[in-house]
Amino acid sequence: MAVDELDTRILRLMIEQPRTSLRECARLLGIARGTLQARIDRLERDGVITGTGPHLSPAALGHPVLAFVHIEVTQGRLNEVGDALAEVPEIIEAFSITGGGDLLTRVAARDNGHLEDVVQRLISLPGVVRTRTEMALRERVAYRVLPLVESVGRTAGAATGAPARPGTHTGAGSPVT
Repeated sequence: MAVDELDTRILRLMIEQPRTSLRECARLLGIARGTLQARIDRLERDGVITGTGPHLSPAALGHPVLAFVHIEVTQGRLNEVGDALAEVPEIIEAFSITGGGDLLTRVAARDNGHLEDVVQRLISLPGVVRTRTEMALRERVAYRVLPLVESVGRTAGAATGAPARPGTHTGAGSPVT
């Protein structure tokens, strides 16, 4: 799915000002509301936009300890263990991986003791051979996709030979480009 320069401007505005109404977004972007809605519908249909809910902080929910737990799984039981991980509320994400281990999970815990309890629960799951835990000390780059969106948009613009369009001021202190 190609993301063009207008899509990039739309996504940037949605990321930077998520509570802005469609009418206001269309005005800020200088496009018709129907055009904006059609673009957003296509981006959702193509899986570029995957959600619109609030981003929550595990730390603010009382789980300030963040750890990454690598899980080695008995051969042939990856799906079973993956399904079991979905039942552990402290697991924020889980991925099948290559390298040292079969799964990588991101775990939020109240404190170190709680983290140990979670790891012990993981070790006791049928099919789990061993775990290795790494604790996060400080977030250095927060989850973000805007730089990627902008890179894709620039690449698409360069491939089509479309001239760079000057940014439209959003009124929030940063241009939408």
